[in-house]
Amino acid sequence: MASEAVHGPPTLVVLAAGMGSRYGGLKQLDPVGPAGERIVDYSVHDAARAGFGKVVFVIREEFEDAFRRAVGDGYRHAIAVDYAHQRLDDLPAGFTVPEGRVKPWGTAHAILSAAPAVVGAFAAVNADDFYGADSFRVLAARLAAPDFARGDGVRCAMVGFVLRNTLSDRGSVSRGVCRVGGDGCLEHIEEVSDIATREGEIAGLGPDGRPRRLGGDETVSMNMWGFSHTVFTHLREAFAAFLAGGGRGAKSEFYIPTVVNDLAAAGRTRVEVLRSRSSWFGVTYREDRDKVAAAARRLVEDGEYPSPLFPP
Repeated sequence: MASEAVHGPPTLVVLAAGMGSRYGGLKQLDPVGPAGERIVDYSVHDAARAGFGKVVFVIREEFEDAFRRAVGDGYRHAIAVDYAHQRLDDLPAGFTVPEGRVKPWGTAHAILSAAPAVVGAFAAVNADDFYGADSFRVLAARLAAPDFARGDGVRCAMVGFVLRNTLSDRGSVSRGVCRVGGDGCLEHIEEVSDIATREGEIAGLGPDGRPRRLGGDETVSMNMWGFSHTVFTHLREAFAAFLAGGGRGAKSEFYIPTVVNDLAAAGRTRVEVLRSRSSWFGVTYREDRDKVAAAARRLVEDGEYPSPLFPP
């Protein structure tokens, strides 16, 4: 049976290979909940109760022992856990790691790294973003639908969030700003960097480096994606094209929004934008942690989450 035709609980792929350079350390392991829960604990808890059957952590190989002890082992009673390594030398034939390259190849390469551990439809999320229970419910429901894995093309879904609810009080951020059509599908996604509120206006820099004024109500991608298994074939092709086309610099990155744009432009997918009632929280800068911790306490007090999330 072809892997893309497998029907069963979807897999959650958690992208945790980043070093958290702006935050200063492995922010994925920093506690924010009342009982010492990490942000990723909430994602795994929400995924398990939404119907995901397995979680795959994409990490750097040198961090696996520490990550397994500190994080993954705590989920053994709730959900199956696996690991995949995002390696700099995991490249198509004919390519080598550029001199001086230490930075991971980006989110699309991280997802590609998980391919051996994934069967059927899957979701991909960041380890350091709090997406909320409803986000996982709507995404799990779409991934589990029989039609999502059918056909020869790539099926793709994205959970959209409101821009103004994803900004940091402590500094600028980068966001994938989306144009959504009347049919609820993504028409275009544009990486806008250096987004912040300045003199009462939200603005950032477009891909061309020019200033971009924003209203705040735009739909943005927070890297909460759903894919059919067929996406891995395209990712392999796209990564080779990225490297051949000048993507071998010390800091160039293979981003999933770029891959999704290319898929849509080529008519190989329609990206369904799913709406969630959940609020998004994230830790971009160390000072963001207190805000996230306060939000986690409120959710526990309101009965949205138990504490601890994963009793021993």
